[in-house]
Amino acid sequence: MKIGEVARRTGLRPSTLRYYERAGLLPPPARRSRRRLYDDGVFGRIRMIQIARAAGFTIAETRRFLSGFPSGTAPSARWRALAARKREELDRQIADAAAMKAILDEHFRCACATIADCEAGLARRRC
Repeated sequence: MKIGEVARRTGLRPSTLRYYERAGLLPPPARRSRRRLYDDGVFGRIRMIQIARAAGFTIAETRRFLSGFPSGTAPSARWRALAARKREELDRQIADAAAMKAILDEHFRCACATIADCEAGLARRRC
């Protein structure tokens, strides 16, 4: 099927499909008269890419999942390896967000009338 049909059925733009191909996420499809022709197997690959992207994996991480392991590595082992790293990354992001929230809660409730008063209070650790 042509790229437009794959795009319509997946909800992706044709440019996204071409990008996934250039990025090494989709194998190059067969061509007829320079037009891409996909088989039905492309839908499983696209869904796998969508799941990885929804889980926060970058294009490079998704490419590593698809083709960066020895050929005999089971998908579950690939997911576990990448998921462990992604969970650590998410834990850091959550901790950073909690720290930002604490700063917002602590410092942006001041009752200072001017910026100068706020600066003076912060210098004395009272604001």
